Amino acid sequence: MLLEALSGGERRFGQLRAAADGISEKMLTQTLRSLERDGLVAREVLPGTPPGVAYRLTGLGSSLLEPLMAIRDWGQRHMTEVEEARTAFDGR
Repeated sequence: MLLEALSGGERRFGQLRAAADGISEKMLTQTLRSLERDGLVAREVLPGTPPGVAYRLTGLGSSLLEPLMAIRDWGQRHMTEVEEARTAFDGR
């Protein structure tokens, strides 16, 4: 979800928080740090009072978008089948 939000370009923390509806601020921070650690996201401290923070995809992060979008699209196409399989399984 965050990588997709960053696919449109640089985003500030508040914009990412809005895009990741339902994720706590703590989890969002931890996830962004993990993505930064993995080299998928770059963090930049912006000058000002108070200073801001902006995030953007790195080249490595951008290279992950195509396979992630393919998985997302597959899930959307097959969600009904997955739900039917779960219902059948749970009914046994």
